[in-house]
Parts: sequence; structure tokens; C-alpha cells
Amino acid sequence: MLTTPTRSINLKTEVPGPQSRALHQRRTQAVPGGLGNATQIGVARAHGALIEDVDGNTLLDFVGGIGVLATGHTPLAIVEAVQQQAAEMLHLSALVGTYEPYIALAERLNALVPITGPNKTLFANSGAESVENAVKIARAATGRPAIIAFEGGYHGRTLGTLSLTSKYGLFKKQFGPFLPEVYRAPFPYVYRLGGDEAQAVETTWQAFERVLVAHVDPSDVAAIIIEPVQGEGGFLPVPAEFMRRLRAIADRHGIVLIADEVQCGFGRTGTLFAIEQTGVEPDLLVSAKSLAAGLPLSAVTGRAHLMDAPHLGGIGGTYGGNPLACVAAIKVIEQIERDNLCQRAQGIGGIIRERAAQWQREIELIGDVRGLGAMLAIELVRDRVTQEPAVEETLAVVKRCVEHGLLVMRAGLYSNCIRLLTPLVITDEQLHEGLDVLGDALAHVGQQMINP
Repeated sequence: MLTTPTRSINLKTEVPGPQSRALHQRRTQAVPGGLGNATQIGVARAHGALIEDVDGNTLLDFVGGIGVLATGHTPLAIVEAVQQQAAEMLHLSALVGTYEPYIALAERLNALVPITGPNKTLFANSGAESVENAVKIARAATGRPAIIAFEGGYHGRTLGTLSLTSKYGLFKKQFGPFLPEVYRAPFPYVYRLGGDEAQAVETTWQAFERVLVAHVDPSDVAAIIIEPVQGEGGFLPVPAEFMRRLRAIADRHGIVLIADEVQCGFGRTGTLFAIEQTGVEPDLLVSAKSLAAGLPLSAVTGRAHLMDAPHLGGIGGTYGGNPLACVAAIKVIEQIERDNLCQRAQGIGGIIRERAAQWQREIELIGDVRGLGAMLAIELVRDRVTQEPAVEETLAVVKRCVEHGLLVMRAGLYSNCIRLLTPLVITDEQLHEGLDVLGDALAHVGQQMINP
């Protein structure tokens, strides 16, 4: 287990070091090139907010497994629970029999989601798989084919979820044709719609209403699926008023409203689920990522009459709700509640916003800072007036951060955002140390942009 010295970042070689580069070279020979790789770091072990690479360097992690590690790397109570469960039963399959961890976790989620019950829960392996199940459930419940998704939305990489996902060049190129009856509406991207939230909502809502006239009739729509905070789209929170209007139109036309909380759920935004901050109830809620501290588990939770709509045998999978993952998820919920990690997310977000506000005053490269709680992004632009995305500069910031011991990653519709997803167990000292590295990288790249 890693220890936490006064200074967390401890670099013994350049980053990536020779052992990391050697491991990466083996990866290029053994693994398809289409599998993305944000860094060439080879990781040996990790704990809390720290990772140790194969060269013995200790780095701070501001990626958290892409939003998977709200409770940090290798949290002791979760590791011990998984070890105990592994000695008792590795696998059975909920299609074969019933076991306590599956039912206990379903009961917890049914009570925790911001949906007036009674609720039921189905488990799967990945966020994409649960999104597909949510779509199937909505179609079965309504008898309708059409799904409305949003520009900038990311819902997975299976063929079905790719049909919902918006960013074409990075995720969808070469893989079509995609599923029919998927319609896309503009998302209220406040920063790029002038910065006024109320006006952005009005503009986007008018476009949404046109979709229901020009592209699909509401009577054919089974579901509207939306991320309460867009993840890959650039950490864009949905304005509460826009979400309220979606809820109203869904009620008016008998449409199922699906909240995709795969990345923004489980305390990351300062509430257990991000949609709570809008005051709107979805009909179905999809969760994954931080649900099980890194073990593969996802869930669809929602109104019982909807969840019961598919025919017997219409939903399920061999590994969904694996007992190891379910035990881990139960312990995750306990840790979030015991350690007040939702409140901690708000504190982390406050610290980052305060530092980022100062950077924004000093560094022209920074166009926008946004998000909820500890799910924050910094959008980089070459010109604040034209908002031209600073794509290469974003890559340069990521590279410099990694070289100086901080793991960060890009996001955004234009791939020009630095996403910040620190483990919620990070200490203030570690957080500030990492922000020092990030601030230096932003200043360095910003100065190079001015004086190339």
C-alpha cells in the first residue's frame, strides 16, 4: 500500500520512464490500436489518490479511472469485503439463482434513487449495457420505437449506444449504419450559446420543440435520454429549467425520461445523483462507474411498472450483478454515507473553482470553468471572442501535467477540455499539490500560445 509523504508526487525518473515505455511498447504489439491510451504510464499499484508506476514514480490521480474511483483506489473496507466474498462465491449468475448481495444492493438503490417508488433494479456489467437495457425497457413499456438523445451526449460504444452517442469523429467513424429511430436535439451548452443560461434554455428549447414537429412525433417517442451533467461532452450541467421542461413534455406525451448518471452519479457532483439538484424525477436512472469502486457493475433503476414491462427472458446477462461487484457497491454506498463524500465533493469543487478563477483572470487560454461538485472541466480556447477550441494546447497541458506527476485527461465535444475527476478521498494537501502542477501547465502552454 502506498504511503502519503508530505509531498505526494515523487518522481525518480522522467515520466513516462523506461519501464513504462517498455510496457507501452508491449501493449502496441498485443492490443488493438483503436483502444485509446491517454498516457504511456504503466501502473504498478494505487491507493487513495495516488498511483505508483512501474518505474517507482508516485503520481497524483485527477482522472480516477475516468470517474470510477469516487471512493479512491483500493479502499480498505471494499477490498476486504471483496476478498471475503471471493472466498465464498465468485459467480453464480442471477439467471441461475438468487444470492444476498444482488438483492441487498437492489434494495438499497431502489430506496436511494430520486424516483418516487416502488422501484426495481436490474444489474449489468457496463454503463453502455445498462443504457441499452433502459432503452429496451422504455420501448417495451410504451410500445414505441423512437429515442431522443442530445448533441454532445455520450452513452457508450456498443452499436446501440453509439447510435445515441453524439461525437462522431472520435467514437462513431467507420461503424455505421446505426440504429434507426434515434433523433438528436441540441443541448443547452451555455458557454457556447452566449453565457446566459436563461437565453440558452430558450434557444435550445425552441430547437427541441422543432424536433418534435420536423423529425418525430411525440406519439412515437419511447424515451428521452439525457446526462444531468454531460461527461464526454465537456462536463456540461443541464439547467434545471430545461430538465423541468423535459419532465413536463414527457408527462404530457407518455414518454419515459431516462437519466444517464453513469459518470455523474454516486456523489461526484455533491449529491448522490446529479439530477437531484434539478428537482426533477426521472423514470429510469442508469448508474455505473463509481457504483462499485472499479469492479464492473452497472444498474438500471426505475419505476416498477416500467421495469416489469419486458417479457420473461427479455433482459439479463451472464455476469450482470456478479456477487463480488455487488458486495463492493454495498460498501461504496456505506463509505459515501459514513464519510460524507457528497459534502466532500462540494468542498473539493470549491477549492478547484477558487484556484481556477484566479487562473482564468491571468491565463487567456482558459475560456470556461464549469461543472458540479467535484466534476469540473476547464475549457481551453485560442480566442475568447471566437471561442476557437484550443485542441493542440489541451494535449500539451495534459502532457506537461503527466511529465510533472499529475494524471489528467481531456474531454469535450471539441476535445479541448481538461476534465477533473479526483477521488473524493483526496486530501486538501494533495489537491493543492496537483492544482499547482495543473496551474503551472496552463500558464506554460498559455504563454507559449502568446509567444510561440
